[in-house]
Amino acid sequence: MEKIFEGEYRFLMVLWEHEPVPSSELVRLCSERLGWKKSTTYTVIRKLSEKGIVKNEKTIVESLVKKDVVDRQAGDELLERTCQGNIPAFFAAFLKDRKLSGEEVARIRRIIDEAQE
Repeated sequence: MEKIFEGEYRFLMVLWEHEPVPSSELVRLCSERLGWKKSTTYTVIRKLSEKGIVKNEKTIVESLVKKDVVDRQAGDELLERTCQGNIPAFFAAFLKDRKLSGEEVARIRRIIDEAQE
């Protein structure tokens, strides 16, 4: 999947919340939530369609890629850029000087246990 830029991601957040959605409604939503002009919304729809991330058929727009897939790719890129793929180093850097609640620690342990199996 091609890289998704910040503005495209913000657009996708609106789309995922309302899809499938008529493009005219998407223009209105992007104007309200993102402050975009009509032309900006249609440009992003076109670019994401060219990337195979959304489809726009008969003025109905919907995603072809789920949020968790996009989030995973972004996480992988961040991990690689900051810690060369080293997960323990990433955790250490991320958690340095942060205090976690017992609930957060338990949730992270469950995630690690599930990943280990």
